[in-house]
Amino acid sequence: MYIIDTHCHAGVNWFEPVEMILHEMNLSGVQKAVLTQHRGNFDNRYLLESMKRYPGRFNAIITVDPADPNALPNLERLAQEDGVCGLRLLPGDRSPGDDPLAIWRKAGQVGLPISVFLVDVADCADDAFQDAVRSLPTCSIILEHLCGMYAPRSPQSITPPYDKYRKALELAHLSNTYVKFGGLGEFSQRPARLQTRFGFEEVPPLLEMAYEAFGPTRMMWGSDFPPVAGREGYRNSLYGAMEHSAFSSPDDVEWAFGKTAMELWKINAD
Repeated sequence: MYIIDTHCHAGVNWFEPVEMILHEMNLSGVQKAVLTQHRGNFDNRYLLESMKRYPGRFNAIITVDPADPNALPNLERLAQEDGVCGLRLLPGDRSPGDDPLAIWRKAGQVGLPISVFLVDVADCADDAFQDAVRSLPTCSIILEHLCGMYAPRSPQSITPPYDKYRKALELAHLSNTYVKFGGLGEFSQRPARLQTRFGFEEVPPLLEMAYEAFGPTRMMWGSDFPPVAGREGYRNSLYGAMEHSAFSSPDDVEWAFGKTAMELWKINAD
């Protein structure tokens, strides 16, 4: 089985050097990873250098400052000359000038899927954001952290009846939308007493709901390393999610943990 980590971080001004994620990948049998630029950093050189130093192991989702007057040509250059695979934006990112969604449209024009940084489901359920996504039918939109169901920053959302999450999942009706999910520790409480084998006492049904909405061919696993190291750890993030009952067949697992990313980003198995 070919496994791709679609959401991990590396850097020198924040997080860990790329060799740390490479070590975790090698230990856990992950063939490739998509380095995802961290919030507030518009200097993509480290990610580009990492791709060159470890050919075939990494691709990159970069950031471009939407307020930069040269944002659109910069994005086109990154797409055409540097071989990046995506653009990361906040849900409220807008371009100056007559077209507030110019940076979003440009990504679609140059063939870069947009990975939307969501750490609160309210942002994904917001009517203005959903209207913006509906107005971008030629852009592939990836909703990070299960549409923002990210307990470390939005703990109040991880409780039934999940009304905002259900509203966020309505975007699955658009065929150009995808969802990223991480380990179960992103939305499950750490047990007070740890057992011999990894597991949680109670896991909210968020993966099942995402599966029902998107199906495995529009779902993709991303470790969220290194933040995941402060939760269940890299390997448990991968195999805990992979063994979850939401994925009912080996074919489901192959799609959600590799094939969706390969198809979306045209990644070839080595």
